[in-house]
Formats: sequence, C-alpha cells, structure tokens
Amino acid sequence: MWCETVHLRLGPFTAALSTAFGDVVTALERLYPPQFRECKGDFSDFHVQLVPGKGMRRYVRPQARLLIDGQDPFKPLPANQALPLIEWGLNYAIAGLAHQYLIVHAAVIEKHGRVAMLPGAPGSGKSTLAAGLVHCGWRLLSDELALIRRDDGRVVPLARPINLKNESIDVLKAFAPDAVFSDPVADTVKGTVALMRAPDDSLTRVDESAPIGWIVFPRWRADAAAAFTPFSKAAGLIEIGHHAMNYSLHGAQGFGLLSEILERSGCYRFVYANLNDAARAFDALAAAA
Repeated sequence: MWCETVHLRLGPFTAALSTAFGDVVTALERLYPPQFRECKGDFSDFHVQLVPGKGMRRYVRPQARLLIDGQDPFKPLPANQALPLIEWGLNYAIAGLAHQYLIVHAAVIEKHGRVAMLPGAPGSGKSTLAAGLVHCGWRLLSDELALIRRDDGRVVPLARPINLKNESIDVLKAFAPDAVFSDPVADTVKGTVALMRAPDDSLTRVDESAPIGWIVFPRWRADAAAAFTPFSKAAGLIEIGHHAMNYSLHGAQGFGLLSEILERSGCYRFVYANLNDAARAFDALAAAA
C-alpha cells in the first residue's frame, strides 16, 4: 500500500505523520509551508498513522483510522473526514502528553508583546474571533491550546491551522479573502468544518513566546455591540480552572501559576457580533495598555 510520511512542525513539537490518503497530503501542502512539513530530525514527539478502515470498510463506505504512537484512541470516521481527524488527533496528542506545560483550552493571540488568552467552550466564538483578529494585525499563537510555561508563565506558540465550523467559514472567507482554507468537510460531529492556514507572520515568529497581558472570555451574540466588561479575577481564576486541561496534574504549582497570571493581567468578558467591531475593540485594548 502506498504511504507517505510528512514531518509536521507543531510549535515546539514534531509529529511524524504517515498517511495512505493522497488528498490529505495535498491539503497539508496548502495548510503548512514547506519548512513546517519537512522538518525531519533525529526525534519526533508524536508518531501518527492515518490508515484505511478495516475489512470491507476499506472499499465500501470507506473509513479512516488514526493511530497515535501505536494506540487507536478514536472511532473510525468516513474517509472524507480524514483531514479534520488528523487535526483533532494532534490536539488530543498534545493535550494528553505535553504536561511540561500548563495547558488551557483557549485561543491565544498577541500584539505589542502581550498575549490575550481567550478561554471558551466550543461554540463560544473564540476561534472565529481569533481568526479574524490575526488578519487585523494580531499574531496567532494558537486557536485551541494555550501552552503556558511553568517557570515564567509565558505562552509558547503552536501557530497551527485554525479550525472553523459552519457559518464561521463563510464569515472568515468574506472577512479575510486572502486567507488560505482547506476544502470544507460536511456532516462531521461538529457540523461542516474547514481549516484556515496560520498567517505567514505568525508562522515566521513561531519561536517567540510572550507573556499574558489579558484574560478575555469571549461570547458571540447576534446583534451585540462589541464590548468588554471587567470580570472578577477571583471568578476568572475559577473559570480558567474549568478550561485548564491538565490543571489537576500540576496541583498547587498550577494554582499558583494561574493566580500570578491573573494578578498581573486584565480580566474581561467580551461580547461581539461583528468582526470589524471586535477588531477595533481589541486594538483599543492593546493601545490602552
């Protein structure tokens, strides 16, 4: 069986991805520049295999299976969902294994040397907001996982493709017409999904960590004016704890780290409906600092 191995750079990590799906290789060529697909070295943090389904599912209603370091943690998906399966699987691998960092489920962007961390549950609009802002002068560190160093609280960039869902795909295509997208994939567990390539500046600066300056809990709300509302830091600490994916593993050190970050950061709730209005509000926040 034909198989190709792509060595993907994922911020501080390298994943060796072997795949028998040629269309996936083509999609990765659109979403990752050559230096992020050809970073073979002496060591890979993750070994990932994308393989066809078993038995008749190789031929009848074909499926794709994802193996991570030889383990099979996911149910097979239809073969046309192989690309999002890889991205979801890589998030799973990083969140499950990279415990040298405190990991928060959040989008992370930076401007003027300070990071805005946007924690939020699925559907809150954090990825849509981050995707819009990184095409308005902000730098993408991650749309999904904030990797916080334990020794100094700085965020380490991932700068991977941004996962967009349903209506957000067309919104971003209209808002950022020069952005590069994968083909949309319909009928996934998250609806229709597409990936947007990280901007070139974010990729170029993937080795530049930055300190957190703002904690912002975003919420998309139809017809809402873009607005920040100060949020209690004590309540913010509790809410961030709900989004910290390995909080319990770090114990008192994790609590102390988040407490220090909250102490020196602005803490807000943010509602928005329009990305242009959101960009103006975030630029004003950065300028005021």
